[in-house]
Amino acid sequence: MKSRTFGKDVKNLLYKLLIHHTEYFSYDLMNSEGHKVFEEMARMLVYEHPEMKKMVVKIRRKPTLDNVIKLANIVLGEEANDIPLLATQGIYFDILKKNKY
Repeated sequence: MKSRTFGKDVKNLLYKLLIHHTEYFSYDLMNSEGHKVFEEMARMLVYEHPEMKKMVVKIRRKPTLDNVIKLANIVLGEEANDIPLLATQGIYFDILKKNKY
């Protein structure tokens, strides 16, 4: 399988969505401010990688945090699973990770 590289802006906007997930998601659904950030990221992502359009459309239909994390796993790698918890727990995240949450 071909290795994909993603632009810096796409990665930064995904980090922004995940790190500030409490601001961009309400009850696990993306709010209007989150949609603004997501749409900017999605526009750049689909321009760079047209094959990702199917996943972007899926997230537009069901804009949950879990679906955004699935996309982030592809773009950012496995570290995307830990970003929302790291942003919430801060310095205690390492302790939680050692204890497997």
